Amino acid sequence: MGEPNQAVETQSVYEEGALKIKRLTPAQVVFMVVGCGIGSGCLGTAYAARLSGLPVLIFWFVVTGILTLFSMMYVAESALRTKTLVQLPGLAYRYLGKSGAVLIFLAVAINSIGCMIAYFSGSGSVLNALIGVPEWVGTIMFLIPAAGLGWFGLKAIGAGNQVISVGMIIMLATLTIASFLSKNGDVQRLFQSDWGFAIPVFNVAAFSYIGQYLVPDLARGLSHDPKKLAPAISLGQLLVFIMLCVVPIGVFFITPTNDMTQVATIAWGRALGNWALYAANTFALCAMLTSYWPISNTLLTSTVDMFNLRSDTETKTRLPLTLVIVAIPLFLVLSGAVGFVDAVYFAGTFAGAIMAILPIFMLRSARKKGEIEPEWNCGWMAHPVIQGIIIVMYIGTMIYAILGAFGLLPKGW
Repeated sequence: MGEPNQAVETQSVYEEGALKIKRLTPAQVVFMVVGCGIGSGCLGTAYAARLSGLPVLIFWFVVTGILTLFSMMYVAESALRTKTLVQLPGLAYRYLGKSGAVLIFLAVAINSIGCMIAYFSGSGSVLNALIGVPEWVGTIMFLIPAAGLGWFGLKAIGAGNQVISVGMIIMLATLTIASFLSKNGDVQRLFQSDWGFAIPVFNVAAFSYIGQYLVPDLARGLSHDPKKLAPAISLGQLLVFIMLCVVPIGVFFITPTNDMTQVATIAWGRALGNWALYAANTFALCAMLTSYWPISNTLLTSTVDMFNLRSDTETKTRLPLTLVIVAIPLFLVLSGAVGFVDAVYFAGTFAGAIMAILPIFMLRSARKKGEIEPEWNCGWMAHPVIQGIIIVMYIGTMIYAILGAFGLLPKGW
């Protein structure tokens, strides 16, 4: 009889605000992290690293994966110390003040819109390669299921990601095995590198992992069992790391550098044959879809949180926000203003830096001002040396990106 009573007590610690609590299982949390991480970043990294080489990319996947996980854990502990469950801007406002909330909201918006630009652009290219429709038609075709399921919110997104992510893992394993069995592969391409192009690749790798904005939604979903939040996030990030590595390994092995496409699965599929063209690009569409859902929902709930709107579930709030969230990236893609990899790069640079650094100061404040002493905390992950490394790495790459934009340093691709 002790376990059910404990569950009730744990649930009663946290309260709903404008953002409603929709229960998630730990498995759904894992696959929401996977779905969020395996998106446009996964598909753009091979092209972005074609000059630097695979070893550079894998190195940055390890580094940025660890640093992002630490940063996500800072957000998780901050959320678990807060009685009323809010989104990232709400946490930043509570613990860093108005300027912190504005910076975090801008980071969420820049990253989310950058992601959606990449999804709309990438889906158009993929469907053009698969069925020959014009790219703008492919973008609209992708938008229908993307915005359709996203309308139903966190619970539907969690269930959808769980189902589709399993299928993605199966497709990815099949394509990878086929690549290494192909006579057209070249193992030497896996070991070629040029570290002179390494720093720009950091930003693309960092973008692939960005998930701090997702954590408060996951904390809401597991508020009935908060001890399982950190393990579920960690497992999700481990799966993301494995899948992020597998895609460019397969692409580099089977595809010469000059033949790489911005959406990696197009070149990957062409190199393996017609069946693989459909399989690889179906994987790409699933990756973009499962990433679009949590990211668009997070932008919506962050907007509700930032501007103190009444509720994230009321139609009169949700409908206009959904239309605006869709319209901005759709316009930028259809007008040709922003490309796939450039969207990934700049979103990763600026949004990634803000969302990696500010949670450090958010956590420090939450430990002083938080209302709840949670059952779990970051422990050694919040060591000042680790936090210092995060600050130096992300500020450094942001400076590099600015200098690169003015042509003072190589862009990387």
